[in-house]
Amino acid sequence: MRQVGLPPVLLLASRPESAGVARTFVREYVGHHAPRASEDHVETVVLVTCELVTNSIRYGTEPGDLVRVVIDVDDSRTRVEVHDPVRRRPRARPESSERDRGRGLLILDSLCAGRWGVKEIPLGKAVWAEVKARR
Repeated sequence: MRQVGLPPVLLLASRPESAGVARTFVREYVGHHAPRASEDHVETVVLVTCELVTNSIRYGTEPGDLVRVVIDVDDSRTRVEVHDPVRRRPRARPESSERDRGRGLLILDSLCAGRWGVKEIPLGKAVWAEVKARR
């Protein structure tokens, strides 16, 4: 059987602009594989993906490393995993009005409460999140 549409995996360079590439990828992937998904669902998946990729690039890579985005979608949810080579687990930072960063895990908690986590993989870690489909 031949695959139609985008493959479920995207490799990205460890560069800030890769977050934009990931946003485009998941928007197109979900649009193709779940054409009836609400715009709100798609935009939530895009935001979650952007946060995961940005955190991975900032805290889970060195220059020259690659980040892998893996996406799976069905009628009930969209799951996004971001793999990087560093085993150190993400940790929430104290809230601060003086920083414009450090809110990624708070966003995940808000959008994917109880449906995100971290797992070890052979060469690093995968941070995953699931966004429930909205009807």
